[in-house]
Amino acid sequence: MSVKVFDTNEVEDLLKAAANLGSQDGNPRARQIVHRLLSDLFKAIDDLDMTPDEIWAGVHYFNKLGQDGEAALLAAGLGLEKYLDIRMDAADKEAEIGGTPRTIEGPLYVAGAPVSDGVSRIDINPDPDAGPLVIRGTVTGPDGKPVAGAVVECWHANSKGFYSHFDPTGAQSEFNLRGAVRTGVDGKYEFRTLMPVGYGCPPQGATQQLLNVLARHGNRPAHVHFFVTSDKHRKLTTQINIEGDPLIWDDFAYATREDLIPHVLEKTGGTALGMKADTYKDIEFNIELTPLVQGKDNQVVHRLRASATA
Repeated sequence: MSVKVFDTNEVEDLLKAAANLGSQDGNPRARQIVHRLLSDLFKAIDDLDMTPDEIWAGVHYFNKLGQDGEAALLAAGLGLEKYLDIRMDAADKEAEIGGTPRTIEGPLYVAGAPVSDGVSRIDINPDPDAGPLVIRGTVTGPDGKPVAGAVVECWHANSKGFYSHFDPTGAQSEFNLRGAVRTGVDGKYEFRTLMPVGYGCPPQGATQQLLNVLARHGNRPAHVHFFVTSDKHRKLTTQINIEGDPLIWDDFAYATREDLIPHVLEKTGGTALGMKADTYKDIEFNIELTPLVQGKDNQVVHRLRASATA
C-alpha cells in the first residue's frame, strides 16, 4: 500500500485524543508516555509499511505473552533490561560513582527468603547431579572498609536449570537455592550451596516463539543472582557467571560483564562445612557498595516480584 498518513492533522488529532492530552485529570506523566509511544508506533507503521495482518499478529502475540506470564523474560531477552542498566551506568559515570558493576535482575526473584548471620546453607533439597559450591566474599564501602549489617541475597537455578517457586516439576521447596546473609563487623558473607547450570526459555513460550522468528537462542550461562542492601549505601543488583560456561559471552539476556566472572577454585574440607562432599568448588566474590546520592538510594527499582513465606 505504501502510503504515508502519519503527518496528517487527522492522525495528530487521533494521537492527542488517544492519550487524552487535553485533560486536566488522570496522570500527566502517563499521558506523555502513551502519546510518545503511540506516536512512535504509528510512525513505524508508516515507515515500514506494516500490514494489518502484521499488526494483528503483534496484538495476538501480546495476548500470548500475558497468558504465559513472560513479559519480564521478554524484557530481558530483547535487551530492555540491559538498556536500563546502560542508562544507569552512564549516570554513575557522570557522577564519578564506581563500585561493583550492576547487571540485570531477571524475572525469577522471590522475596521473603530467611536471613542468616554471616553464613547460610541454601541447598535445602537434594540434587545428585550438582556438586557442592561455596560463594563467599566481603562487602565493603567505597572507602574499602567492611560494611556491617549489609544483607546479601542470593538465588540461582538447580542442576536442571529450574528455580524454586517457578519449577514446573514441583521438585523444589519455596526457598531452595535462595537465601540471605547479614554481614557482621568484618563485612563477610558466605553461601553454601550447589553448582548451578544455565537455563533456557520455555520452548513453547511466547519469548522463545519470538526468538525463533529472529533466529536467536533463548539460553543463559550458569549464573548466580545477588541483591545487596545497606542502610548507608545504594542497593546493588548484580549477578556472577560461572567461569568456563560456553555461553558466558552469548547470553540471550545480555547480562555478562567482564568483572562479574570470578575464578572457580577446587578445595577440600566440605564435609567439615556440612556439605554433601569433601571436595567442593569455591568462588570468592567481593562486593563494593556505592554511597547514597543526596541521602537517597536511587537504585531501588519498583516492579512486581513474587514472594513467599519461609
